Amino acid sequence: MKVGDVTCPSEFGFRSGERGTHGSRSMMFPVLCRLLEANPPEATYEDYRRSILEENVLGKETASTRLWTWKKLRELYGLDLKLPVFRCFRQLWEADPVGRPLLALLCACARDPILRGSASVILETPHGSVVAPQDFSKAVAEAMPDRFSSTNLKAIGSRLCASWTQAGHLSGGKVRRRARPKVTPEATAYALVLGRLCGARGLLLFSTFWARLLDAPREELFELAAVASQRGWIDLKRVGSVVEVGFSRLLTRQEEEALREPH
Repeated sequence: MKVGDVTCPSEFGFRSGERGTHGSRSMMFPVLCRLLEANPPEATYEDYRRSILEENVLGKETASTRLWTWKKLRELYGLDLKLPVFRCFRQLWEADPVGRPLLALLCACARDPILRGSASVILETPHGSVVAPQDFSKAVAEAMPDRFSSTNLKAIGSRLCASWTQAGHLSGGKVRRRARPKVTPEATAYALVLGRLCGARGLLLFSTFWARLLDAPREELFELAAVASQRGWIDLKRVGSVVEVGFSRLLTRQEEEALREPH
């Protein structure tokens, strides 16, 4: 699963390692939608915790189920405006109802190494081809040998298949086929800012792992980025092969300065 083997700086909210939420849950898109609908964009980490555990906005029957759901959503999305990965996601989410499945997938990939690694199955499969849960199980087993039992691998494969379907990269019922997700200017801006947080800049932002997850031709991404720039999400300048992208609306000055420092 080398396609998802990218440098993910934890200080910005990325998570790495062998542990991932898809070991026990899918990306929980319907639940995420309900949580964000119940909380304003400026909600804090504590607001999200309280709304799930105390106010039970997700309608869970028991305290233990509420706690489990809180932990998994926190793992997948961060739910903390101090983390650029989540803060940028939350800003763009409000403006982009159509692109929300892809926004959630991008954020969850940043936070879940298992989901991030499974992207190889998606990105290496031609559009229209059948993709089965077993394909994901095999990829996880090869990347993390002896980590999961055969039973767990089967369940993880099903969850990964469900998440990529929720995001729009797969379509169908019992038989899932490779499809193109709905890519919006906001989702494009988010993929670009994730690339910047991982150290890319300029033209390279359009060929990062995050840009590949958009599953669109590069020229289409340039067009979508231009619209995102018109909407004020990013600052795009393109003259021939020279491309400059700024993120003054999405990233703080301190974050931009940290990215300019040599590592």
